[in-house]
Amino acid sequence: MSAETRILKGTTTIGVVCKDGVILGTDTRATMGTYVASKHAKKVYQITDNLAMTIAGGVAVAQKVVEILKVNSRLYELEKNRPIPVKSAARLVSNLLFQNREVGMPLPMQALVGGFDETGPHVFNLDPYGSLIEEKMVSTGSGSPFAYGVLETEFSEDSSIQEMLPVVVRAVDAAMKRDVASGDGFDVVVIDSSGFRELTLEEKQRVLVN
Repeated sequence: MSAETRILKGTTTIGVVCKDGVILGTDTRATMGTYVASKHAKKVYQITDNLAMTIAGGVAVAQKVVEILKVNSRLYELEKNRPIPVKSAARLVSNLLFQNREVGMPLPMQALVGGFDETGPHVFNLDPYGSLIEEKMVSTGSGSPFAYGVLETEFSEDSSIQEMLPVVVRAVDAAMKRDVASGDGFDVVVIDSSGFRELTLEEKQRVLVN
């Protein structure tokens, strides 16, 4: 089975760039074929105060990449005395994925790296082969076609975080309702000039209702 087939078995992740920051959203269901392995899987991780990463695919592999990125981001801060740029962090993940492609065994994962740095908000999409593409709006995983149905209709590049939060939540919700491999719950994080913030359960429910 190809790496692409494996990572599309189940997940919905979303990354959106707004004029004042970045929104990342994911569902929380982890599957093994038709078996629901967990209803509370973490798929979006804080890397630094200005950076986060979503994962889709092999959980163990993805979590290892997250830890490598966390360590190297911290080392960058200590050495340069400033936060790692979003593109540099994404490039590091790209290099890790590319190295495994060179030995003939792509890592079974896809990632979104998003954050806010001195050049503004950014989201980068990475595939198992290390390809790196900067996006304004992107979704990955088996639920992405349903998420795109909402995003393509309602996304606007000049919108604020507050304006786009309901759109991202509706997009994740649409995927969870229509994709059997996505569901149970969702996580949403916001990264802007003030740093990283994860929405509370009450905030997510309020946004979804509105």
